[in-house]
Amino acid sequence: MQQNPIKAFVFDAYGTLLDVHSAAGKAMDDLGGKAEDISNIWRTKQLEYTWLRSLMGKHCDFWQVTSEALKYALRCHDMENKQRHDKLMSLYLELTAYKDAIQTVKSLNQLGHTTLILSNGSRYMLDKALQNSGLDDYIDHAISIDDVKIYKPSPVVYKLATDYVNCSPSEIMFVSANAWDVAGANSFGFRVAWINRFKRPPEILPGGPELIIDSLSELEQLY
Repeated sequence: MQQNPIKAFVFDAYGTLLDVHSAAGKAMDDLGGKAEDISNIWRTKQLEYTWLRSLMGKHCDFWQVTSEALKYALRCHDMENKQRHDKLMSLYLELTAYKDAIQTVKSLNQLGHTTLILSNGSRYMLDKALQNSGLDDYIDHAISIDDVKIYKPSPVVYKLATDYVNCSPSEIMFVSANAWDVAGANSFGFRVAWINRFKRPPEILPGGPELIIDSLSELEQLY
């Protein structure tokens, strides 16, 4: 059975196009040898808090979630203070794009493909991050969960993309580095490419990727 043509490439932002650990990496002079662990805890708690708030019905925007997750991470290492916290939050608006991100999105865009972002990030965060990373020139539109006030992997979030494109889920190729996001997107009906940069096993969940790639650049060769 022939598949429907792809009408849009929809990318996750954080962890897929943007290196979420680059904020702590730019603060090595302050965080020292604790930088990696702080960054890992920060990311883990950021995700956990989105899922927990969605389940509890206690939504707040991604900026607040990110701030509270950072506060926890710093507290774990007894390094919590306002100046450090504010500096790291500022750096989160300047996340570095992965090396393969800009060229891939640019190439897809120049080939005439619609390129979108679907992210937990607030509009403010996405606007700043895309501008500072240089991705904004090649992304047609960034879709935030702000309007629906629930986080991935809720199907309500993935529906934002089909509503924007006015297409069926099977006409979207969704690209994410987050295996839980891959499961959620495929369960919704998207075709999914999982960029598995860190060679991790797939999640044991309903829904999986159509493609597993090592680099975003592989998308150019396929489409």
